[in-house]
This record gives sequence, structure tokens and C-alpha cells, in this order.
Amino acid sequence: MPPPQSPKQNRMLAALSLADYTHLLPLLELVSMPAGYVIYEIGLPIRYLYFPTTCIVTRLYETENGACTQIGIIGNEGVVDISVLFGGESSHARVIVQSTGEAYRIKTGLLKSEFEAGTELRHFLLRFAHALMIQTEQIAVSNRYHTVDQQLAYFLLMSLDRLSGNELHITHEQAGIMLGVRRESVTVAANKLHMAGAIHCRRGHIAIADRNQLEASAGENYKIVKEEYERLLETYVSSATHFGRLPEKQFKRFFQSIK
Repeated sequence: MPPPQSPKQNRMLAALSLADYTHLLPLLELVSMPAGYVIYEIGLPIRYLYFPTTCIVTRLYETENGACTQIGIIGNEGVVDISVLFGGESSHARVIVQSTGEAYRIKTGLLKSEFEAGTELRHFLLRFAHALMIQTEQIAVSNRYHTVDQQLAYFLLMSLDRLSGNELHITHEQAGIMLGVRRESVTVAANKLHMAGAIHCRRGHIAIADRNQLEASAGENYKIVKEEYERLLETYVSSATHFGRLPEKQFKRFFQSIK
């Protein structure tokens, strides 16, 4: 039986003070997020923001000629789509669910009010926005200078870091769409990673065989982003500890559980 759903499965919400969490709780609505579901279309108003709990969400940039590439992956460390809190009214990317799960959504106007009120949540949202910016920068660098197998390794690590297991349900064609390359290129790259002992592949599934090897294949970009997100999670845990929501003796155990 799957565990009961709770907003605290989102790491940002879990780090809130009891008062702030209790205030926010009635504003949240649990929603199912099936793989392939389009959350935002380019140019359409953003009416809700989403706190993922067990799903993964991907931002895709599409060119006028129909080509696309992923420009960000968001899981239970953050919120989708934070740009609206900084003045945006519509999405500049197509945002879809990459991995099936659940999320809690909140009306955009309500979260804007919380953000503008300068609550603890505002601090977390700003810190998350910084981490997401670093991720986007490194994706841009990787798309320009890295081989497809390096890009695939990075993409797999970023995705699996946001899942409870070590296997990703994705086809080579879907991975090609995410990376903005042909399916055949993904197949060649996956075979290279498989031969290197980094991953195991079967139809519609890719699993980590040797994480150290996969991280080595991904290169410096993943290391930079990983360190930034570890700092983000440390911010959450530090806040929880400082305000007495997490006993000091449980700090190490909790931090290990969210890495």
C-alpha cells in the first residue's frame, strides 16, 4: 500500500515552521500528475503553482520550427513555475510531467500574497530560484560543449535524484525529446554508458548500475548543480533545526534521508 500523501513530502513545505505550514495547508490542493500531462503551455496564463511530492516536472523550450530541449527538472525540492512570482504572467516554456506522481497546487494569487508578505516561505522560494538558475545555466553549457552521452548521464542523474529508486521509466525517443537530439543518438549514447558499466538498459527503462561511473560520465556540470542543490537542502534542514522543528540529534539522519 502506498504511503499516505502529505504536503510535507515536498521538502520546501516540510521545512516551514508549524505556524507557516498550518497557515498554508488549507490553500493546498492534492492533484494527480500523470506522465506526459502538460501543466503549462507557452504564452498561457499561470493560474496555479505546483509543489511536487512524488512526481518530476520538466521545462521544455520549443523553437518556432518545432525543435525542443529540456531546460530544467523540478522535483520535491521546489515549486513549479516560480517565474510568476517575479513578474511573469505566462509561461515561456512548455512544462510537462516527466514522471508520474502527485503534487499540491496553490492558486497563483495566493502564493504571490505569501511571497510578498515576506514570510519564511519567501526565503525558501528565493533560495530555490537561485538553485534553479544554476541548473539552467549548466544545461546551457552542457548543450553547447558536451557529447550526447555526457548530456544523457547528466539528465539521468538529475531525474533519478528526484525519485525514490534507481530506475527511470523512459524510452530513448522520450529522452531524445528532452535532450533535443535524435532517438538514434540517445541509443548510441546509452550503449556507451552501458558498456562503461554506468547503466543497465531494457525497453522503456534505464537503471543506474554504477553511480560513480555515471557521475564521472556526466562531467563537471552535474557536480556543480549537485553541490548547489545540496546547499539548498541544507538551508531547509538548517531552518528546521534552528526553529526547533528537528532535534539536533536527528539532524544528520534527516539530512541523509533527503539527499
